Amino acid sequence: MAYLGEGTTKLGFGLMRLPKLEDGTIDVPQVSQMVDEFLAAGGTYFDTAWAYGGSEEAIRQALIERHPRDSYTIATKNAAWLGPKDADEAKAQLDVSLERLGTDYVDYYLLHNLGAGRTAFFEKWGMWEWAKEMRAEGRIRHLGFSFHDNADTLKQILEKHADDVEFIQLQINYADWEDGSVQSRKVHEVARSYGKPVVIMEPVEWALRFAMNTEGLIACLSGMSSLEQMRQNLQTLKGLSPLSQKELDALAAARAKLSELIAVPCTSCHYCMEECPVSMPIASIMESLNRAALYGEEKGKGNYGFATREGVKASDCIHCGQCEEACPQHIDIMTQLETTAEKFE
Repeated sequence: MAYLGEGTTKLGFGLMRLPKLEDGTIDVPQVSQMVDEFLAAGGTYFDTAWAYGGSEEAIRQALIERHPRDSYTIATKNAAWLGPKDADEAKAQLDVSLERLGTDYVDYYLLHNLGAGRTAFFEKWGMWEWAKEMRAEGRIRHLGFSFHDNADTLKQILEKHADDVEFIQLQINYADWEDGSVQSRKVHEVARSYGKPVVIMEPVEWALRFAMNTEGLIACLSGMSSLEQMRQNLQTLKGLSPLSQKELDALAAARAKLSELIAVPCTSCHYCMEECPVSMPIASIMESLNRAALYGEEKGKGNYGFATREGVKASDCIHCGQCEEACPQHIDIMTQLETTAEKFE
């Protein structure tokens, strides 16, 4: 089955962190410029999600209403674990996505962020069978899932659902290649052992080159937030060549140093904040810990003060645990919030 046409770039346009205007809305004119340059460079793969606030509507305006439907592919996702109270609400996310996108089908539909306790929602509500029905009806062209967990968990899912899905979206980055939690290398090996091609998320610059040479690649997503980032990525891919042994050694050294310095492996995905009952800016608070580790306590304290300027502080955590359930990186968020309060309050 062909996923990307001959001669197209395998860079995928991640639509999670689109540029915003001062009022907080997405800058659709700039996104439109980014879309045009991406398509002109041979890009075809656009990745959004029901849970990416405003993203589906923005890409409808910037892409779907401006370019022929057969000139690109759209991926969106179903987060059954985020908000729905029952199976009907979970399944209705597809209807919402199609309406927001202004299209009657999506090329790639993913069950969003499997792993930990999130997988159970897709099982108990019959989301696998339903998604296959949607594929049979043509509302979904290709079915897959995105995954943030370890290799053993991925193997357990594929033991049950290998025949149901066509591809898997994985977090792969040179910094996470041998990480004990993310296990980039191991999860990739599991996916390939089941013959599943992959979409890669998280890479940038050298990490993009690293990921682009991964076996079985459909698309390598980069969440681009400006026209300049788009141009940098496209420039990186011109004359793309595998990393040399010297460069691989340099990345190994960088990986080791990053592991020493980064206090919290937060990627600012904001999933932890979607249903926080006290509306805590968790991602920004985690960033303050990393800034303290990298640049000193004063820098971290300054960042923390800015992050909590609206009044909700780390010490306001009520320990409900929903943030840790939602976290793709399996961060012990409640413990980290206690540490932050001790350091900066």
